[in-house]
Amino acid sequence: MATVNLGSIKFKWKGTYSGATAYTIDDVVEYNGSSYICILASTGNLPTNATYFEQMSAKGTDGTNGTNGTDLTTTLTTQGDIVYRDASGLARLGAGTSGQVLQTNGTGANPSWGTVSSDFVLLSQNANQSSVATVSFDNVFTSDYDHYVAHITKYNPGQDGGSLHFRWRNSGSAQTGGNYYGGWDGSTLTSSGASSVNLSQWGSNYVFLGNGSNNANYISNIVIQFHRPLENRPSITFTSTNWDGVNQMRVINGGSVYMDTYSADGFEYSDSSGGNMTNSGEVTIYGLKNS
Repeated sequence: MATVNLGSIKFKWKGTYSGATAYTIDDVVEYNGSSYICILASTGNLPTNATYFEQMSAKGTDGTNGTNGTDLTTTLTTQGDIVYRDASGLARLGAGTSGQVLQTNGTGANPSWGTVSSDFVLLSQNANQSSVATVSFDNVFTSDYDHYVAHITKYNPGQDGGSLHFRWRNSGSAQTGGNYYGGWDGSTLTSSGASSVNLSQWGSNYVFLGNGSNNANYISNIVIQFHRPLENRPSITFTSTNWDGVNQMRVINGGSVYMDTYSADGFEYSDSSGGNMTNSGEVTIYGLKNS
């Protein structure tokens, strides 16, 4: 009865071809990226010799960077890199700075990192504090914007009927000179109806923004618009709604110009009582994009 060697009826992987190895039928070797099977036992005959080997698989075309392949381990060198297609092939775009976003520059142009643009940009926020006499903001006005808006909410003065005083600031100091000109018109609202109120400030050393109650249940809210504070004679317009501590609601619209050669980089507000405010208010400041 014939003996069958099962190991001789399957392919035998021999690894990379060596001219010193004796190959037998069904041995499989790798040579220059392709694979070959031995069809006739031999030693020292290259796999490309069709008398002894048949090709099983062919090596593909070597990739070249930017054409039909790339070595991304050399293209991407730093954490945060991304790869994109430029005019000639694959290219690296290094990480942008913190807060930037990836943006397209249109057809036929490479992508880039950029800053999100907005017509209304948040510049500063200040959480409400108790027992402070003055709230100040320095270096908040820059050449990036011509106009600004500040929202002061939940303000409570130090005493019933206490008023809120505004001043410009520069280089960390308040402008207390008597050159604040302006005033306001408003309405006082009670259960009996409404009456008109007004105030003129001519050469004052502060701007009166409104008054209110130190009762935490009766808060005052103010919106201030700043107009070109870095230029001489900066100005503001404002609206305030407040409780004055005597069962009255007051709604005010006003404005002021500082009539002197003065450039402001910030502002402050304080309570007219000279003491600490019960609540300094939550302040949010926005810059309005220049036209």
